[in-house]
Amino acid sequence: MVKLGVNVDHVATVRQARGTVEPDPVTAAALAELAGADSIVVHLREDRRHIQERDVEVLRRTIKSRLNLEMAATDEMVGIALRILPDSVTLVPEKRQELTTEGGLDVQLHRRHLTQQIGLLRQGGVRVSLFVDPEVDQIKASHRTGAESIEIHTGAYCDAANSEVRASELAKIEHAIRVGHKLNLSVNAGHGLNYWNIQDVVALGGIEEFNIGHSIISRAILVGMERAVREMATLVRG
Repeated sequence: MVKLGVNVDHVATVRQARGTVEPDPVTAAALAELAGADSIVVHLREDRRHIQERDVEVLRRTIKSRLNLEMAATDEMVGIALRILPDSVTLVPEKRQELTTEGGLDVQLHRRHLTQQIGLLRQGGVRVSLFVDPEVDQIKASHRTGAESIEIHTGAYCDAANSEVRASELAKIEHAIRVGHKLNLSVNAGHGLNYWNIQDVVALGGIEEFNIGHSIISRAILVGMERAVREMATLVRG
């Protein structure tokens, strides 16, 4: 069965806007699990703009599914991951000025550094995935780092200006899935996916887990967390 990872970063975004204690992303994660989430995803950023270390620590102790920690491949973050020991880590590019992650890792350019950090994480028992654009060279480079999984960045497909561009980007994702499988990589997908554009990606097959945050949290504001997660889970699982 295709899995759904629910990212609760933006629950923390609302909390941090007032510098208070609510809403709590840990509570949101519990509701997501009750509604059928297969994993909880959080991005601990260098600037701590939303998720805090406290959130990751409490989630590690309380969730019943799996914890996927998104983070930059820095010494600080690797140290935190080796202390908290999430079930998996997804290494992502990170810039302070961006609103959200803008693209995939340049694994080719940073392969030596990524290989070193991935080695440390895997020695600590942490499964590692790399967030990459649907480009063959980046996927092949990901395989060479020792990562066990890739997460395909679906942003270009989601932001396509017209149907022709959307079809072209969808074809790139389909090809990336095939390449990943040939290299014995687990293939996940995420970024920009919502209740209207995800079905065509699901129909491609071959994706083990979809990691979705903004769309689910946006809908949860209107209909509640459990309903928002259930509706997305139904779409993901066909």
